[in-house]
Amino acid sequence: MAEHFAFLLVEEFTHIAFSCAIEPLRIANLLSGQELYKWSFVSEDGTTAVSSNGSVTLVHHGFDAIPESDRLFVLSGINVQKHVSPQLLSVLRRERARGKRIGALCSGAYVLAKAGFLDGVQTAIHWEFHDSFMEEFPQVNLVRNVFVADEKFITASGGTATADLMLHLIERDHGYNLSVEVSDQMVYNAARDATAEQRVSLQSRHGMRNKHLARAIQMMTETIETPVSPSLIAEEVGISARQLERLFGKYLNCSPKKYYVELRLERARRLLLQTEQSITEIAMACGFESPGHFSRVYRAAFGVTPSVQQGRMG
Repeated sequence: MAEHFAFLLVEEFTHIAFSCAIEPLRIANLLSGQELYKWSFVSEDGTTAVSSNGSVTLVHHGFDAIPESDRLFVLSGINVQKHVSPQLLSVLRRERARGKRIGALCSGAYVLAKAGFLDGVQTAIHWEFHDSFMEEFPQVNLVRNVFVADEKFITASGGTATADLMLHLIERDHGYNLSVEVSDQMVYNAARDATAEQRVSLQSRHGMRNKHLARAIQMMTETIETPVSPSLIAEEVGISARQLERLFGKYLNCSPKKYYVELRLERARRLLLQTEQSITEIAMACGFESPGHFSRVYRAAFGVTPSVQQGRMG
């Protein structure tokens, strides 16, 4: 029996996230020769929804007639704050009371947080909303991951992260081989799992806002192969080690040491997925003292060893 996904489209929703949500499901049906998934669209007026690029999508249902479905995803985009109406919150609370599994894509996590669903829940949202979201919803466990799939409320940070989430769900429902076939059909051969972070966007954004943090991140990026101590980075940047700790805590919600290790692990993961280098070569290229040490740290972060990761993706 096909799994039914309903997508609640909030005005000015992000079209790239919309396409990345629907197309993996369509392609999974095509490649399997079965109707594994079906989907329908919902908007407040039950007629159309307008995305942030101006395209108009015809929808199947209004708020008063949301169909029976296995999952309901809220998809929004820019200016989400002005589109969170009492009617929208009411319908989400109604669907939750009915036992519906609810998720959010792009800025949709803001809507779920406004409805009071996400207290204490690990949550992903597009990096552009991070600062304001943390200020407004300090009780939500906001993470930098591209998506979170192992919580009661599934969230994805938007853009192509929505495709990553759908590929994850396809793998979970119908196996790894089908998810890879779908990814190949999309010419999307670097699909990320939930542990991947919105790294580049965060560096770009915070680099524009704080010159000390920008310089520290630049130094870390330039010294991945031969890591230096956070205290030396602070000295080079021209601030104290304690000030550096505060900057990373304020803007990135982690310590400089943790960020540095995650930066090196992300590079290692890309090398494992995208090159034929040996594990020893990758360990050295990412500043780990030995292949054994690299393997332990990698497994603790991603749940698999580098050799398993490389073999699975190879």
